[in-house]
Amino acid sequence: MSQSLATVAYIGAAILFVLSLGGLSNPETSRRGNLFGMVGMALAVLATIFGPRVGPSGIAWIIVALVIGGGIGLYAAKVVKMTQMPELVALMHSLVGLAACLVGFASYVDTSVQFTGTEKIIHEVEIYIGILIGAVTFSGSLIAFGKLNGKIGGKPLLLPARHWLNLAALLIVIWFGREFIHAPTVAQGMTPLIVMTVIALLFGVHMVMAIGGADMPVVVSMLNSYSGWAAAATGFMLSNDLLIVTGALVGSSGAILSYIMCNAMNRNFISVIAGGFGSGAPAPAKSGEAAAPQGEVVPVTAADTAELLREAKSVIIVPGYGMAVAQAQHTVYEITKTLREKGVNVRFGIHPVAGRMPGHMNVLLAEAKVPYDIVMEMDEINDDFGGTDVAMVIGANDIVNPAAQDDPSSPIAGMPVLEVWKAKTSIVMKRSMASGYAGVDNPLFYKDNNRMLFGDAKKMLDEVLIALKS
Repeated sequence: MSQSLATVAYIGAAILFVLSLGGLSNPETSRRGNLFGMVGMALAVLATIFGPRVGPSGIAWIIVALVIGGGIGLYAAKVVKMTQMPELVALMHSLVGLAACLVGFASYVDTSVQFTGTEKIIHEVEIYIGILIGAVTFSGSLIAFGKLNGKIGGKPLLLPARHWLNLAALLIVIWFGREFIHAPTVAQGMTPLIVMTVIALLFGVHMVMAIGGADMPVVVSMLNSYSGWAAAATGFMLSNDLLIVTGALVGSSGAILSYIMCNAMNRNFISVIAGGFGSGAPAPAKSGEAAAPQGEVVPVTAADTAELLREAKSVIIVPGYGMAVAQAQHTVYEITKTLREKGVNVRFGIHPVAGRMPGHMNVLLAEAKVPYDIVMEMDEINDDFGGTDVAMVIGANDIVNPAAQDDPSSPIAGMPVLEVWKAKTSIVMKRSMASGYAGVDNPLFYKDNNRMLFGDAKKMLDEVLIALKS
């Protein structure tokens, strides 16, 4: 393939990537957006493999790598459940960061292309920054993976004088960057490069460890942005225009998504990086001490729930991570279908950070074939709870917590929430009275118009469905 043809293919792939991002912004066009992205990536890979920069001897190695990587990807697509998507996304981001680091080191030791003067300085700055971003993305994403799948606790690790430690690390990185650029040989430049990489890896660990569990949806989108900039830096190192464009698209879209997530949680990006929001699970009471009761809860049975739903004229369902864990979305669809056949107005209220990853609940409901037109964002539906007969919360906690509005001292004070307590009756489905991911108690459970349906969401919803149809 000639250089001109490869360039045309790259332009076509870039256009498809832009169309893909546009399609993914709406549930109704998301399948088409995914298809555009897949075709664009296939076009980009083929143009790179058969382009003028890859010799015949290199094609065999690339094909072997594609088979191995593609096989791992296919396996993950087959076995990973939707409930595991947040941690899988974090793991994928870590691989982008690792690739940026490896490409950076390979580019530095490559003697086949010689740079002199200003070109040499620019090339080495690209390498240094690319490895820096890649290392932060790699280690930070691994910690995010651990927090999301529960292997690492959600409680933030706040070291004494952590901001001063971060500042000191930044100054050391800048100083070693100067040493790296002025190194006369590759061997002498390798030492400051390795030192910087170690500091960047530690910084990535420290940064994400200091972020509380409640901020993890923001962290996922933030790491998405970082992985994009790491890919763009790799493009500069390899002089690959498409990689630069693709990385910039991912980086900028991830930054915009982070902004949207921060708005949804009434946070700002700096406060998220500073950490401390979301303390994880609350500390257990000491021996002989009982936790102070917050009020009386009113439990209900599946049959009672079915009766409330049957008598309602309007129902709003609020899904959360508990629904995803229980894989209850298909039963939810059957209940929705049954109620709509009876003339009940059923809609869904989706909080932007529900499910620990942006868009997680939307994807689950789409998978269960819930109609797009009854799935509403928080801003679209919040004013309607006052005129709703039943608000049914399935495995959500922090996103329906009235303390965000009523308690200025609450850690989630000011965070926009779905106002389910304004409905005539609210039903909360939970396994227990445990607090949510932010580790904050929920006064909703004790309100006079609230009922608690305890148990596994899938099992209880199956019972509700049977009762509705009987």
